[in-house]
Amino acid sequence: MAAKPYKATLNLPRTKFPMRAGLPQSEPARLERWEELDLYGRIRASRAGREKFILHDGPPYANGEVHAGTALNKILKDVIVKFQTLIGRDAPYVPGWDCHGLPIEHKVAGKLGDKIKGMDRVAVRRACREFALRFVDKMRGQFKRLGVLGLWEEPYLTLDKSYEYTTLDSFRELLAAGYIYKGLKPVHWCASCGTALAEAEVEYADHLSHSVYVRFPVVEDPDGVLDGELDGAYAVIWTTTPWTLPSNVAVAVHPKLRYLLVERDGARYLLAEGLADGVYEELGWEKPRELKAFKGEELLGLVCRHPFLERRVVFVPADYVTLEQGTGLVHTAPGHGAEDFYTGRRFELPVVMPVDDAGRFTDQVPEWAGLHVFEANEPIVERMRADGSLLAHGKVGHSYPHCWRCKQPVIFRATEQYFLKADHADLRRKAVRAAAAVDWVPAWGAERMRTMLEQRPDWCLSRQRTWGVPIPALYCADCGELILDERIAARARDLAGEQGCDAWFSEPVETLVPEGLTCPECGGGSFKRETDILDVWFESGVSHLAVLKRAEDGLRWPADVYLEGGDQYRGWFQVSLLTALALRDQAPYSAVVTNGWVVDPTGRAMHKSLGNVVNPDDICNRWGADILRLWAASGDYTRDIGLGEELIKQSTEAYRRIRNTLRFMLGNLGDFDPATDAVADEALLELDRWALHRLALLGGEVRRAYEAYEFHRASHLLHNFCAVDLSAVYLDVLKDRLYCSAADSPKRRAAQTALYRLAESLIVYLSPILAYTADEAWEYLPGERADSVHLADWPDNAVRRDENLAARWETLMAVREDVLKALEPFRAAKRNSLDAAVTLRAADEETATLLADYGADELRDLFIVSGVALDGVGEVPTEARAAVEIAEAPGDKCPRCWHVEAELVDGLPGEEPVCRRCASELGVIE
Repeated sequence: MAAKPYKATLNLPRTKFPMRAGLPQSEPARLERWEELDLYGRIRASRAGREKFILHDGPPYANGEVHAGTALNKILKDVIVKFQTLIGRDAPYVPGWDCHGLPIEHKVAGKLGDKIKGMDRVAVRRACREFALRFVDKMRGQFKRLGVLGLWEEPYLTLDKSYEYTTLDSFRELLAAGYIYKGLKPVHWCASCGTALAEAEVEYADHLSHSVYVRFPVVEDPDGVLDGELDGAYAVIWTTTPWTLPSNVAVAVHPKLRYLLVERDGARYLLAEGLADGVYEELGWEKPRELKAFKGEELLGLVCRHPFLERRVVFVPADYVTLEQGTGLVHTAPGHGAEDFYTGRRFELPVVMPVDDAGRFTDQVPEWAGLHVFEANEPIVERMRADGSLLAHGKVGHSYPHCWRCKQPVIFRATEQYFLKADHADLRRKAVRAAAAVDWVPAWGAERMRTMLEQRPDWCLSRQRTWGVPIPALYCADCGELILDERIAARARDLAGEQGCDAWFSEPVETLVPEGLTCPECGGGSFKRETDILDVWFESGVSHLAVLKRAEDGLRWPADVYLEGGDQYRGWFQVSLLTALALRDQAPYSAVVTNGWVVDPTGRAMHKSLGNVVNPDDICNRWGADILRLWAASGDYTRDIGLGEELIKQSTEAYRRIRNTLRFMLGNLGDFDPATDAVADEALLELDRWALHRLALLGGEVRRAYEAYEFHRASHLLHNFCAVDLSAVYLDVLKDRLYCSAADSPKRRAAQTALYRLAESLIVYLSPILAYTADEAWEYLPGERADSVHLADWPDNAVRRDENLAARWETLMAVREDVLKALEPFRAAKRNSLDAAVTLRAADEETATLLADYGADELRDLFIVSGVALDGVGEVPTEARAAVEIAEAPGDKCPRCWHVEAELVDGLPGEEPVCRRCASELGVIE
């Protein structure tokens, strides 16, 4: 045999799977390969006829680039779909976009500037359509770059004719069922955007408001409760919206609360007993003399005069009056608040509404006509200061409703709007009951949804904007009567299906009129079209009907899961539930998963002004999409999740450990063909069977984590298996057998068989999270297999569980820990553990018997030392399984395997002597 260096006789790892991932370069190339393969189409074909699993995609707005929160949401959805596909289900993914509404119209108006004033409605809609479609294309590319597989070339768009058809047909059904009406109600009104807002379109933010205490002169006391002349008798109210005082018509009291009449400086003041001390402090009063106390119900005959208008102000009862703040006497303006409005309706109070669409006072309030209501606060305060009705004025910071789009504070304003009745046909009760049967992740979602459903008002469906689905209603041109008719809705639906919703605005009004329609009020036959559009939440709220009917794309109704951010309890989760129950009498989903917000590492929301925004594209271009996917799957996404450079670097470290583990396994399978080299299970060594038992446990736990949407648990299980079970134990122990055994020796082939099963399963388990890397590793795995890991099946390793073996290895691993701890000083002295010999004294007979049964040679390999001696049973350190003595291994170091042996024998001709094991593996001796 020709002489050659011993290193050349070792079976060192060989693989083309690169150590450096180069994800920013390799991922786009892999994405191109997926598209060439039509990977999504092949996945769908491979699962045809299987049990379905439907994740219905909540549509993001097509009005900007993908931000960190949207990326998190899309990655989480992709993890679900990829996992469900792996376990054998037919899990199509049809992405979608919300293409109508104020967010897009707002952006278009900003781009057009003054030019928009000269454009007709259809031209503005055309500009909005072009804007939306441009961003659909932009965002589609960004989502695909994240490794998200789906029907990207045929997504659902709310501006598609087929979708608009379903939207209008859903409105028609609801109208026919009695859910829809138009009426006067106070709604959140954005004066900046010039439209009503739904609850889901309102955000609460800090706002500095005026705080005023105002006295209303009592002018009538028919029951004589105040015991005296009324001159100098006042009711004290408190408000943070002085601009609503011109609309005041009443003062609300709680019938059961106690109220006081107190005297100060010759005047008498009425206020709630439970708030009196706080009011005195706010007004800077010494405690006044108390004249009388009575219940609120005794005050209901009182009448006041408005502080600066010639108007009678009556007392009315209201259970919502509390002792939390104010005076216990609540200023009531039915035109400016929901509770005020319903109180006004109950007691037939006038609805005074002197504010126009721009938020400015009309001529009904001539003193401040033309002023924006917020600008009018100061003049109103000064007016009351001058006439003596103002008791105190200050500023108070509090949470106040703002428009979700322009971020400006909104007002409550009574206007004629279209509504969906929340209590019609027992809808609210049905919704509460249906929500209780849904699987909410996290579990607190059930209570959150229940509370919101119980408290929600009627749904305001109308918007005074241009870009959206029209409300299909007509007005009589002769008498102005509103005509809400199912036939009009059906005509609008059919037109939308043929031409799109622009037809409602572009076609002659006669085209919109069903045959034979006349005004039910005056019999006229001429009409005007409604120009309001539907709330975009209505459009997205019927997406389950518009999209899940696409059987040709593998979908079916209802969905198995919705996954969106926590703001969708007021939005998509809720409106989807309401429309589904009203139209199909069943919830549109079985489970709802909620993700939190993406914040910076300090917990602050991301804003450009703070300079803390992290762009997903930047992460993909610098580190790779798989790093972002690992970040997304590693944190508890049900809470707010931090994102920043240091957190991404932590993900890169975890990724590096996983990749290095895969590379080691692939490198040691370079000369292995599973078809010809794999050994039977009974030929595996005990260590191999232990590793496969651990794999079986991992597979079960990871599957349960994925099924429970606990992706952070799946991620940590997989990372820890790579770092601990494999790298720190099995692979570390295995190196000697892999490297030093003859290439085709039974022991090495046994190790490779186990490695192959470990690698194949681990790559599949990782693939929902590390979509690109798992697919890359899959290509380097030996043997015949599917063209992509995303076409694979979930490995069932349950048969490899061995609880008896596990119990035995629990003890062996505990002793190994004792040995490693004893070896620490040896290693600290820069000594290799193979220079050491170990003597073990067991804590008990059972442990001693187990160690002897396993054998000193096998223990030597397990501990990676050069010798092990067993010294029976004796005293051991607390909580240890064995006492460990470390000594210098006697003998000489083998230059090939580095074990220290008492005797070395002749090795290869012309080379140094080697140990007997190496000589045998080299064929020098038998």
